[in-house]
Amino acid sequence: MLGWEFPPFISGGLGTACYGLTKAMSQQGTEVLFALPKAVDTSSSTHVKMLSPRGNVKKRTYYVPGEPLEDILTNVEFRKIESLLEPYSTPEEYHERYEQIIRNKRSTSRLVEEWYEDTTEAAQGQKANYGEDMYTEVHRYAYSAARLAAGEDFDLIHAHDWMTYPAGIAAAAQTGKPLVIHVHSTEFDRSGEHVNQLVYDIERAGMHAADRIIAVSHLTRNIIISRYGVEGEKVEVVYNGVERNGQPKLPSRVGIRRNEKIVLFLGRITMQKGPEYFLHSAKKVLSVMPDVKFVMAGSGDMMEKTIEMAAELGIGNKVLFTGFLRGPDVQRVYEMADLYVMPSVSEPFGIAPLEALNYDVPVLISKQSGVSEVLTHALKVDFWDTDEMANKILAVLKYRPLQMTLKEHGNFEVRKLKWEDAAAGCNRVYQQVVTGAKALN
Repeated sequence: MLGWEFPPFISGGLGTACYGLTKAMSQQGTEVLFALPKAVDTSSSTHVKMLSPRGNVKKRTYYVPGEPLEDILTNVEFRKIESLLEPYSTPEEYHERYEQIIRNKRSTSRLVEEWYEDTTEAAQGQKANYGEDMYTEVHRYAYSAARLAAGEDFDLIHAHDWMTYPAGIAAAAQTGKPLVIHVHSTEFDRSGEHVNQLVYDIERAGMHAADRIIAVSHLTRNIIISRYGVEGEKVEVVYNGVERNGQPKLPSRVGIRRNEKIVLFLGRITMQKGPEYFLHSAKKVLSVMPDVKFVMAGSGDMMEKTIEMAAELGIGNKVLFTGFLRGPDVQRVYEMADLYVMPSVSEPFGIAPLEALNYDVPVLISKQSGVSEVLTHALKVDFWDTDEMANKILAVLKYRPLQMTLKEHGNFEVRKLKWEDAAAGCNRVYQQVVTGAKALN
């Protein structure tokens, strides 16, 4: 399995999905070797055992506090491979990480230094949203993954999202093993019609090279078929799940009066997530119901613009920006909320609404999301319809019977969305692919 993030070092839903999926696979007896970029600092990991990339095995067991020891990922091993790959980075952040690694000779190799010198000049000008050297890193990761795969015994390769597709293709070519790619998001979700051609080309190459494609929703499956020219028989939908929450804690309401209602936006503050629609709806709500605070938890390339927009709309004192949250802080902000809103312009799935329901928080989600396919007891709205979004926010905040109905039925509904089912779905795809590969041989 190839990925670029894993808890506790995550930037979005992919890391959460990889954790839930591999944990369930481990419990079902599927053995997974998970390759991660070496840029990810795993020294404070809380739930996995790590193996070094060169056979110098140093085993150490970690677990989630309060979780039974038998629930540790006993069938999952992790390998750190040479790469500076990290999602959503700026050029400045990339170069800072590179300099840190070069200063620490124990955590790099001469190969990486030479590759950096050879490819930096070629990468100049390819800035996009991912940093000017992201494409160099994607291919460096692919080279390292192919070398890793050559020395391992496994049945198939499972690659998560576009940054790992070249690695999956390289590993498949190196070993002759079948390739499954998992599409959690496409360039059309992230950029709308103004796609980055290099990213699109990598995505398309991965989809056409794969033996089978796993999509997180029918929304995503339709994009894969219509936008990338893939045959429908090749694409299987496997919905994400959600981890059951632990014991609730008393929430801290810093900067919020007790008589104020709280409406929560939690996610990357980017075009894809629709933060501007959230703010325009907030202004309309506040004109009717002033005792409401709108909390925007997350970070992203639209952060500064969104803060400025809140000020321009005259609601700056009613909108709180928390920055990126992790672990207990995520739980705390859910427990404070009276309503969770996901106004995404295009959301392949959307794990956050499931997490909100898990904490008894009613949800309002855009119809342009994969999770709307599996949730019945959730309010739904077109992302662009800020009048209707505001009306539904007001309805939940004003009418307690509606709020309680959404809480109770939503929480019951989300219990049926388990990572165990997602793992079983992936295992069915694995079995089909491996059986087909053996038949060809």
